[in-house]
Amino acid sequence: MTMPRLGYLGTGLMGEPMVMNLLKAGYEVTVWNRTASKCDAAVAAGARRAESPADLARQSDVVMACLTNAAAVEAVLFGENGVAEVTGPEMFIDFSSMDPGLTREFGARLRAANGMGWVDAPVSGGTPAATAGTLTIMAGGSAADFARAEPLMAPLAQKVTHMGDLGAGQMTKLVNQIIAGCTMAVVAEAVNFARVMGVDATRLTEALAGGFADSKPFQLLAPRMATESFENPLGTVAMMLKDLDTIAAVGGAEAELPMTDSARALMQATCDLGHAEDDISTLILTLKGQP
Repeated sequence: MTMPRLGYLGTGLMGEPMVMNLLKAGYEVTVWNRTASKCDAAVAAGARRAESPADLARQSDVVMACLTNAAAVEAVLFGENGVAEVTGPEMFIDFSSMDPGLTREFGARLRAANGMGWVDAPVSGGTPAATAGTLTIMAGGSAADFARAEPLMAPLAQKVTHMGDLGAGQMTKLVNQIIAGCTMAVVAEAVNFARVMGVDATRLTEALAGGFADSKPFQLLAPRMATESFENPLGTVAMMLKDLDTIAAVGGAEAELPMTDSARALMQATCDLGHAEDDISTLILTLKGQP
């Protein structure tokens, strides 16, 4: 059976390693990024470079994207030379994180414009999982669309779960981000407490491994925070804050979010100190009271 041609919009921290895994799986992949140079590594690995989202769509049977926010998704789909101008691709698979209501709205607009289906498939696991092809993906969309999309996500993920109709993947990602975002803030608080109290913070992951305090965010972030090693970001402060802000906007009037609100405040303060585009581990600097 012929493998579908894939288009991938957004080759940033997460998108680039995902494209690499699709290429390794044997897919023909065309890439586009607003900053064209960010496609260079993917092109060197065998991807084709598109001149615009519309150009990418013309060369693709399925279009994928991992973009910063809803505004970026809307621009590549419905802006000038956008995907919606092209008839041909059967589906859009969106790995970005955004408001579930906007996902449903954009999905209806895209289907009306050119007949494309939509699967919202936000991811969890950060850049290490994106590189290893072991992301966790929570998906929304019709049963038929998901059935077509699921095998295309296999090179990217250890687990893909269909959570319901369009938007259900995004809503599940918000649940994920409550847990992940609050955990990141708590890890920073714990590492800072250890350092202030004279505990060797570099040995925390060793000491607490396997206990109730252990988790993937703890194992990944505590050593970076303890040594203040922020290179090769696992994810930026701004990206997590964006998701926590979405949680507050979507559910704040109906669901109590005290822990999320505290984590948002810490992340906003970290952004205000100039670390918006830096690794999430820079939360520790805010707690230390340094810029």
